[in-house]
Amino acid sequence: MTAFNIHPVLPALRRNSARGLCTDVGFVNLNKYGEQLCGDHVEYVNEDNLAVLVLADGLGSGVKASILSTLTAKIISTMMANNLSVEDCVSTIAATLPICRERQIAYSTFTIIRITGNQDAEIIQYDNPLVVLLRGGKSFDYQKTAETMGDVTAAHRQIIYKSKIKLQEGDTFIAVSDGAIHAGVGRSLNFGWRREEIIAYMEGLYNASFTAKTLSALLLDKCFDLYGGRPGDDTTVCTVKIRERKSINLLIGPPVSPADVQKMMALFFAKEGGHIVCGGTTSTLASEFLCKPLVAGLPKYIDPAVPPTASIEGVDLVTEGVITISRVLEYAKDYIKNNENFFRWNTFADGASQIARLLFEEATDINFYVGRAINPAHQNPDLPIGFSIKMRLIDELADCLKQMGKQIKVSYF
Repeated sequence: MTAFNIHPVLPALRRNSARGLCTDVGFVNLNKYGEQLCGDHVEYVNEDNLAVLVLADGLGSGVKASILSTLTAKIISTMMANNLSVEDCVSTIAATLPICRERQIAYSTFTIIRITGNQDAEIIQYDNPLVVLLRGGKSFDYQKTAETMGDVTAAHRQIIYKSKIKLQEGDTFIAVSDGAIHAGVGRSLNFGWRREEIIAYMEGLYNASFTAKTLSALLLDKCFDLYGGRPGDDTTVCTVKIRERKSINLLIGPPVSPADVQKMMALFFAKEGGHIVCGGTTSTLASEFLCKPLVAGLPKYIDPAVPPTASIEGVDLVTEGVITISRVLEYAKDYIKNNENFFRWNTFADGASQIARLLFEEATDINFYVGRAINPAHQNPDLPIGFSIKMRLIDELADCLKQMGKQIKVSYF
């Protein structure tokens, strides 16, 4: 992803055990050129069986717009999460936030996406570009009902569009602030980037394996390019994707007691989903348990700082341990900030990049199986590895993955 000024934003996942689906949410912000704060704000609320996302676009830009959009998003998301009506939300905002004295127009526009049980979606839109729904990778024209809020004779009445949609696996909702449709005005495009053109662009690059955050980042990158690297407006992209849950299991380190090897391996390989084995000793134990050879092959240092991978039949990925996981942790910390290393780990074939793709992009549920035996090699005073390095790495990585919205379980042996 291009390294420009974006707010740290996180994807999130809500599970639905009944259908094995989850709601994947990812959003990114781009500040107006020269501004330190973004005038758009995204608020996301997770509760049992309910997910509410609000994108608010404050009037103007800078500090005032940031305050207005933040208050709008927080008020709406809190009230909607508590099942209050949109009429109550709008009236509360109208009573709380100011009207622009000069322009006599709204304090902040907004888009609401409320997902119930990963089965039903309600979309409420006020003066933001209309949400795009991709179904099967193609634009789906969902039904919209227009309603007038407030006094129809007043200058400040609001026209709000409401939609209710029965969800299908793979449904992808893309919400943007008006900075997206203004991209390119006066530069590469005469009249900005129309909604129809945005739809065509997203249809062209859509891939079912892309996560919500990846899709948001790709669209925002294009907006940045159309602005010529100097955005004329705050720009936000939010993507909500209904996807299937997927488990990834990662095994690292032998257990403290050799008597627990069989138990640890049996539990690890019995778990549904993908399987990653990290570490030389751990790989040998896995090879013996599966009665399959550990094939190291020729060393292939795609990234000279990351040891090469190996293979075992029945295992999805076999890598070195501490050094590789250290690089994965580095990528994870960057991912939950600006994700500047996206291109590297998303395209490289070294062990750390492959693990990053599996954990960041594919997995919704991640199970760590961690052996606490001390590796004598890690006690070498010439190596920058302390006694508890493995435990610290896993703890920090698990915390980063939780911040990405993953469901994490760590088992120690």
